[in-house]
Amino acid sequence: MSDKATDIANLLAPTVVSLGLELLGVEYLPAPGGATLRLYIDVPLAEQPERIINVDDCERVSREVSAQLDVEDPISGNYTLEVSSPGVDRPLFNLEQFARHQGESAKVTLKLPQDNRRRLQGRIESTDEAAGTITFIVDKAEVVVSADNIDKARIMPDWVALGLAPSKPTGPAPKRPKPNTNSSSNEPAAKKPRAE
Repeated sequence: MSDKATDIANLLAPTVVSLGLELLGVEYLPAPGGATLRLYIDVPLAEQPERIINVDDCERVSREVSAQLDVEDPISGNYTLEVSSPGVDRPLFNLEQFARHQGESAKVTLKLPQDNRRRLQGRIESTDEAAGTITFIVDKAEVVVSADNIDKARIMPDWVALGLAPSKPTGPAPKRPKPNTNSSSNEPAAKKPRAE
């Protein structure tokens, strides 16, 4: 998260918690003509999977947070507030969230290049809170990344495990019809019978 997003997350987290929810993180996307402020919320871990985030939760958070933002005014200029559930490709914002999803695959964008790359995709192997690092397995090799150098990270869903992957056909492929060989022949035109 950017510094601005972190400041806004720290400001709004108590409000979201007071509604019985968790603020996973904030994206602040400045743009000409107006920024976008996107909040990702979820139900507390202790209540999962019995309870899931719904539209009513998002609306309640949006109302409360809007009122707070009007009073605190942390963003100058126009902006659009979006409150969202994390979805199956949930974003990861901190070490605790990476630790929760250890063993899953993630797609990561770095702030500064590491080993000549700004993007990596691999399995979350472990986290080290003391060092502030996350270890990924990328192409069968360990890659240790500082949490401070992560710009964006998202879980890569296992579509097969979720039952959402297209099924692979089983058995032999269907046979294609053979082309009609009667319509043309390799005989020279002089030997072909003529219609009279």
